[in-house]
Amino acid sequence: MATDYDAPRKEQEEQSEESIEELKARRHDKNSGKVDEDEVEAAESFELPGADLSHEELAVEVKPEQSDEFTCMSCFLVHHRSQLADPKKNICRDCA
Repeated sequence: MATDYDAPRKEQEEQSEESIEELKARRHDKNSGKVDEDEVEAAESFELPGADLSHEELAVEVKPEQSDEFTCMSCFLVHHRSQLADPKKNICRDCA
């Protein structure tokens, strides 16, 4: 927004009165065109580019925790024992 530095300055009270009136007018303008949209309906109509993967299943091999690993009690990720910051609380270095 351009500012005219040569224009006479307004007093503080005049500026606040005008700005309050402007804000009230803007608030009514914004509310008049507002449309409630259901987020679930919007998400259902949204499609990602590429192939349709809705009927695909993931095949991931899940292995049990190894003897040299631990599960962090803060972030619940499995880390190597070298990342253990607090052995009593089982917290990794990233969370400590």
